Amino acid sequence: QVQFVESGGGLVQPGVSLRLSCVTSGFTFGRYIMSWYRQSPGKEREWVALIFGIGTGDSTNYADSVKGRFTISRDDRKNMIFLQMNSQKPDDTAVYYCNRHGAGTNWGQGTQVTVSS
Repeated sequence: QVQFVESGGGLVQPGVSLRLSCVTSGFTFGRYIMSWYRQSPGKEREWVALIFGIGTGDSTNYADSVKGRFTISRDDRKNMIFLQMNSQKPDDTAVYYCNRHGAGTNWGQGTQVTVSS
């Protein structure tokens, strides 16, 4: 059974850093491109960042809105991915989810990030 458990969210002030974690299970983690997504109130879920799998040098790609501020990484021994979020802005407020890139099912509960002064 494919599962994702996100954690690490919270209420932070603008400019503060936060690191999200995602524990995965139920599939061969290293074979998949993994992504972080987010959903703000009243908006559709949007893609944030992706990281390629084993043998690709962990290549990454980012949405323009977070490029240069967020860093995605993965630990293939622990079947986990991470999102380091620096220089956060109020627009980063959202529920953050991890998933296999392009997958439309098996969403976890997400972790709430609120950026506010």
